Amino acid sequence: MYVGFDIGGTNVKYGVLDETGSILEKEMIPTNYDLTAFVEELCEIVINAKASYKEIKGIGISAPGIIQKDGFMLTAGAIKPFYGANIKQELEEKLGLPVSIENDANAAAIAERWIGNAQGIDNYLCIVLGTGIGGGIIINGEVFRGSHGMAGEFGWSLIDKIPETGDIEEVSLNKRAATVGGLCYQYNLAQKKKDTNATDIWDAKEIMKREAEGEELACEILTNFFTDLSVGLLNLISCFDPEVILIGGGISSNEQFNRRLQQRLSELTARHESINYLKDKTIAAVKPAKLQNDAGMIGAVYQIHQQVRQK
Repeated sequence: MYVGFDIGGTNVKYGVLDETGSILEKEMIPTNYDLTAFVEELCEIVINAKASYKEIKGIGISAPGIIQKDGFMLTAGAIKPFYGANIKQELEEKLGLPVSIENDANAAAIAERWIGNAQGIDNYLCIVLGTGIGGGIIINGEVFRGSHGMAGEFGWSLIDKIPETGDIEEVSLNKRAATVGGLCYQYNLAQKKKDTNATDIWDAKEIMKREAEGEELACEILTNFFTDLSVGLLNLISCFDPEVILIGGGISSNEQFNRRLQQRLSELTARHESINYLKDKTIAAVKPAKLQNDAGMIGAVYQIHQQVRQK
């Protein structure tokens, strides 16, 4: 048995999994941005799991950001207090169990090849939509990490006109096509321009609901969101020539989202002469990840399971 954690900018999903990737139980807690308190919370969860499941062999963690082989978190996505932390080392010292920590999108990609929609596929991309956009790159059956573990930060890609001043990440995929940091962020900015007292919305389903009710602002922001996400996907298809692109994150289980994305992707493909010519020949399909919101946790457990087996 293993304990798996999937750390996100908003929540931490965790559970107990067996050697086949099956989830025996799972829960979720809000992400505590106080690093010391956060580590203590994880320790308590593992201790409780050991009380219920006697043979906990290790801990697998999926987390955002650039994570080096020794567990050092060079960055941690939106969780700024975790920059420079080494949660792997702290947990190993406190609990006496082996710990593996993996970038969240890499973990999702690994999980999909293990028991998901990428079984038997050697070249594919896995995109995780959440607070930001993470990417897992699988080339010839192996995770491609780049020289410093930074490969797959697709959310940093710039997709629009560069502003004259200020942070140019305002026109990045993270700020335009992520679920929380993109769709919700843009909606809230637009709301505030009309009404400075407007309440922020951080749930994509609520924005989709408002669109269905005929709200003009929700319609405009969602149209832009699907266009920006589709542009990002076409760029990735052109750069990597994958067999498939899998979309993960909580929104990937939403049928309306998947239908709208396919529609906009098809519309833009038809207007790109070169890509459209290759549409039924080499252009990768874009599909929801099979494991959806559990992929990060499952992929993290796969990593620690392999580490324990090799010992």
